[in-house]
Amino acid sequence: MSSAELTPPEAARWAARTGLPLAADRHAAVAATANHIHAVVAVLRELDFGDTPPAPAYRAEQGTHDAAV
Repeated sequence: MSSAELTPPEAARWAARTGLPLAADRHAAVAATANHIHAVVAVLRELDFGDTPPAPAYRAEQGTHDAAV
């Protein structure tokens, strides 16, 4: 998918291509949802995680408990 927003007819076409035909009243909602997801993923791709270790490197039991209750 390009950076242009997905239109309702395109959403219907892509859904049909994957074997998930949509009712006509769902085309706009699916296109809006796909565009929102695309926007969120685009923001996540811009984040610089730098030296952040991958999730398997984190050990919850090693954390310090210094919060006041």
